[in-house]
Amino acid sequence: MAELPIAPVTRIVRNAGAERVSEDASQALVEVLEEYGEEVAERAVALAKHAGRKTVKREDILEAVE
Repeated sequence: MAELPIAPVTRIVRNAGAERVSEDASQALVEVLEEYGEEVAERAVALAKHAGRKTVKREDILEAVE
């Protein structure tokens, strides 16, 4: 089951210029965003651990996406 709610993801697509968005399209974007988010989170956790911290900070996330 998806962690992200569909409605905000649908709004993201509409804000990008779509007049209409199918539920399948929103669900597909949810899956992509969750997969990418998990990859970023894993890299950020590794960066925090390397720095000797248990807490993931903003800079860990930003560095993880570079």
